[in-house]
Amino acid sequence: MRTRERIVEQARQLFNEQGYGAVTTAALAAHCGIAEGNLWYHFKTRRALLDAIGERYAASIEARLELVPGDDPLAGYARLLAALMEEFREFRFLYRDQQSYGEHADTIRARAPDWLERSFLQFEAHLAALVDAGLLAWPRERLRDLATNATIILRYGLEHSRELGAPTGTGSGAVRRTLAQHLTLFEHQLTPDAAAALRRAVATIGDEALAA
Repeated sequence: MRTRERIVEQARQLFNEQGYGAVTTAALAAHCGIAEGNLWYHFKTRRALLDAIGERYAASIEARLELVPGDDPLAGYARLLAALMEEFREFRFLYRDQQSYGEHADTIRARAPDWLERSFLQFEAHLAALVDAGLLAWPRERLRDLATNATIILRYGLEHSRELGAPTGTGSGAVRRTLAQHLTLFEHQLTPDAAAALRRAVATIGDEALAA
């Protein structure tokens, strides 16, 4: 891996584990096994490093937004949850530590409104597919409200946990808890089998990786 790419990857991991505000440039350089001057050679500012991570984050979100319900809407929703779990794990600090790093990276700040609107539409489409399949009893005219509330919980769940003082680092279970919390909005209106299937999905997605 090239030095620049290795710095971005190591920075992402350290920010996720320790928090953006807690990682000094000296600590990051030491973790990468390079001199601090070499770090600054590749990234003149911390914002430049954040922008590089932001480009990865943007690619991840665009891939997730391509997911559609498909012929099996229950499996489709489970795939969406799996993609979200990966997104939250890989970019945990972006969902958790905004207070520490202030403004988002440029690419995130510019594209966030569009991503949010498309996320609302994506969740609405998946929930509508569950309704059409007879798996979810929910008025169609209220699906946008449900999609909005689900997205809010998912988007701000890790930040809320941090504010409460709950563990949010790697291995804390915070990502899985956030996914489980969003299910409480509508699982009572799912068929018993569908509710159990989505709870299993949340409980087992990503078990091959570190618990999150």
